[in-house]
Amino acid sequence: MDRATLAAYDKDAAAFAQDWHDQPAPVDLHDIVARFFIRGGATADIGCGSGREVAWLNAHGFPAEGYDASEGLLAEARARYPMPRFARAELPDLSGIATGSFDNVLCETVIMHLDHALIAPSVRRMFELVKPGGVFYLSWRVTRGDDARDAHGRLYAAFDAALVRTELAAAQLLLDAEVVSASSGKVIHRIIARRRD
Repeated sequence: MDRATLAAYDKDAAAFAQDWHDQPAPVDLHDIVARFFIRGGATADIGCGSGREVAWLNAHGFPAEGYDASEGLLAEARARYPMPRFARAELPDLSGIATGSFDNVLCETVIMHLDHALIAPSVRRMFELVKPGGVFYLSWRVTRGDDARDAHGRLYAAFDAALVRTELAAAQLLLDAEVVSASSGKVIHRIIARRRD
């Protein structure tokens, strides 16, 4: 994770959490998960932030645990949702998470906060967590032109989707689309890949 981005999340975790929880529900994400994820399958949310999606997944038949690099955001998640498991893990290594341990892996708008050199290994590592036949959902906020930073100092890397597709070349792509998020109103790119048996 980009150090300035991580510092911003740790410093203002409560404000970010409140902002995300005040946004409209991500009904488009929920529809996609219900359509493609393996119901009842062990599910990981990588970059879970304040835990909103982990709570939704658990409530809708996808037993989930959340991982994030920010201790501040993890504290918010644990305070809001005491039941799910939340643990610290940072891309690209995701230390402590076993390869092939999840039926479903979700990573919603996280990888654009990574240095370019870490994007490919992060995608590769997250896909390694998926069991044969399992599903990987990945999205990122699209930045045109050059990398950018917002007023909080968070990095938004500009990169070509081909970088991600290359790492998932052995997978079956179920969805590959650029859309406007129903929750944030930002342009995001979504890819859903199934690990072949």
